[in-house]
Amino acid sequence: MIASVRGPVLEIALDHAVIDCAGVGYRVLATPVTLSRLRRGDEATLLTSMIVREDSMTLYGFTEPDARALFALLQTVTGVGPRLAMATLAVLEPDALRRALADSDTKALTSVPGIGKRVAERLCVELRDKVDRPTADTATGSVPAGGIREQVAEALVGLGFTAAPAEKAVTAILAEEPDADASTVLRRSLAMLGKAS
Repeated sequence: MIASVRGPVLEIALDHAVIDCAGVGYRVLATPVTLSRLRRGDEATLLTSMIVREDSMTLYGFTEPDARALFALLQTVTGVGPRLAMATLAVLEPDALRRALADSDTKALTSVPGIGKRVAERLCVELRDKVDRPTADTATGSVPAGGIREQVAEALVGLGFTAAPAEKAVTAILAEEPDADASTVLRRSLAMLGKAS
């Protein structure tokens, strides 16, 4: 079981990063928010969850133990595999996910691609007693718009885009949606830059 990887970041893509560990490049699937914190060439540590299947061994990476624990918890529900668990964490930050489960908020859960009403209801029924509802001060711990702008622009540069178009795309997205979180801004900026290229 590989519990973590540490080393220089060799590559950052839309859904994964490659981390060099003693000469071996580990491909680690991660959410856009996790990937936005990595920089090509910098040393990084990712906590990992290794999923072994008959035909593959896949590493999923996280910067927080909390996210990794929720990733494992989500998979205890029938019909939720690692890809759907990762998609859930890409759309809902750990606190938002905990709140949605504790409050049986199926609407928030169905905002995740691949989760329909029945799976959302099953998640709430099976997990609401297994998660602690976040307290008010952790729930409102959002990053200020200036911080998001810099964070997402840096992530886009790390993904290979040049600084000026990256900053322009992020500014445009934040002008349309000032309250958007980093994950949303990153996804929408990538879509905008993809159309422009």
